[in-house]
Amino acid sequence: MASKRPISSLGDPFSADSDLRHGAGCGCTACGGDGDHAHHAAPADANPLASSEDILERAVESAVVRSVFGHNELSRRSFAALLGGTTLSAALSAVFPMDKAKAAILDTLGKPEKAKLNVGFVPITCATPIIMAKPLGFYEKYGLDVDVIKTAGWAVARDKSLNKEYDASHMLTPMPLAITMGAGSTATPFIMPAVENINGQAIVLHVDHKDKQDPKQWKGFKFGVPFEYSMHNFLLRYYVAEHGLDPDKDIQIRVVPPPEMVANLRAGNLDGYLSPDPFNQRAVWEKVGFIHILTKDIWEGHPCCAFACSAEFAETLPNTYGALLKALVDGTQYASKQENRKEISAAIAPTNYLNQPVPVIEQVLTGRYADGLGNIKDVPDRIDFDPFPWHSMGVWILTQMKRWGYIEGDVDYKGVAEQVYLTADCAKIMTDLGLTPPDKTYENYTIMGKTFDPNEPEAYAKSFAITRV
Repeated sequence: MASKRPISSLGDPFSADSDLRHGAGCGCTACGGDGDHAHHAAPADANPLASSEDILERAVESAVVRSVFGHNELSRRSFAALLGGTTLSAALSAVFPMDKAKAAILDTLGKPEKAKLNVGFVPITCATPIIMAKPLGFYEKYGLDVDVIKTAGWAVARDKSLNKEYDASHMLTPMPLAITMGAGSTATPFIMPAVENINGQAIVLHVDHKDKQDPKQWKGFKFGVPFEYSMHNFLLRYYVAEHGLDPDKDIQIRVVPPPEMVANLRAGNLDGYLSPDPFNQRAVWEKVGFIHILTKDIWEGHPCCAFACSAEFAETLPNTYGALLKALVDGTQYASKQENRKEISAAIAPTNYLNQPVPVIEQVLTGRYADGLGNIKDVPDRIDFDPFPWHSMGVWILTQMKRWGYIEGDVDYKGVAEQVYLTADCAKIMTDLGLTPPDKTYENYTIMGKTFDPNEPEAYAKSFAITRV
C-alpha cells in the first residue's frame, strides 16, 4: 500500500470530488487510513496512473492549479464544481501553456527518444566508467541499450563521432575543445558534460634508462603520446620544459595508439612514453619499462578522459542524452569507491574491453603496484574518478594549446571552456543522484610549483621560459 501513496495522492486537480490536501489528519485509504471520505473517491483513484509520464503530467497539472487558487483547496473545488472539470482545464490552458510545461518536464525526465546507442572507447583504464557501465548494468538501469565499441585510437574516435557513426564517445578532455574550435578537424560544436577520470597516467622509460631519472638527461629521446590534443601531450611538454628541455627541439614526440606503446618500447622505437594505463603497468609486467613518475605527482587531480558528444546529439535527443549522462555519472561515482575496484577490474578485463590480465588492471585501479624498479607502491588515487568538468580545467588546457601553437590569435578562454564543459548538466545529474557538486566552476591550480589563475590565462600562457607564444 505504501508504494502506491505518491500516485494516489495525485488526485485530479480539475475534479471537484478530489481533495488534493491529504493532510496529516486524513484517514482515507489513499493515505494509509481506513476512512471513507467521499471526496477521496476521485475518478483518478479508480483509474491508477499508468506510467511515470502520466504521473509527471499529473504532478505538473496539480502544481499549476494549486498555484492559481493560492493553494486554497476549498476555492479550487468550488470553482471546479461550478465550471466542471473539462471547462476548468480548458480555461486554465488558455492562459497558461500547460502542454509546454508538461513537455519541458518530460523532456528532462522522460524515456529516451533513442535507446539503442553506439558509444566508442579506446581500451584504457581511463574509460572505466564507459566500459563498466555495460557489464555492470548502468546503461540498462537508465533504459539504454548501448554497444560500447573498442576503437583503435583517438583520431578514429574523433572521426567516427564527427561522421555520426558514434552517438557519443570516450574522449580526451582537450578533444571537444579542439573539435569545437576546429583545431585538427572541421569546427563542430561538441560538448563535454562529464569527466571520466582524474590522474591515471604516468611517464614510463625503457629499462635501459634506469640510470637516467633526471629529465635533463633525456635530450634526443623519442617519446610516445596517444594524441596531439591530449593531457598526455600537454603534461609531457610541461614536465620536460620545466626541466629546461624544449619539447619541439630537444626530444621527439610521436603519436602512438595506447595499445601499441609497449611493443614500440620493446622494439626500441621509443625511449619512453606518457601514456594512459594499463599500458604503463603493462610495460612493468612485461619487464620492458619502469614508471618514472605518476602524472598525479606533476598535477594532483588533473583531468584525463571524458564523456563527450556533439551538441546536436544533446539538443535533438535530450532524454537520451540525459539518460546516458546519468548512467555515466552514476558509474563514475561507483568507480570512485575503492571497495568496487577489484570487481570493476574483472568486469573490464575481457577481450572485447581492455584485453588485459586482471592483475595488471587491479594494480592500476587499486593503486598497489610494482614500479619496475624493485618497489611496491601504495597510491590509492593513482587513478580516481570524479565527473565534474571544471571550467578552470578547460581554461588551463586552452593555455597549453596556445602555448605550443595548436591555436593562434585571440582566444576567448572562458567563453570556449563554458561552451564545451557543461558544468550545469553535470551538477544537475549529480544532485539527482544524491551527490554534492562543487558550488563554483573555477579554481586555481599549482602545477610543479607554479600557480595557474584561470582569471589570467593569457598572461599564464606567456609566462613560461619555453613557449611558442
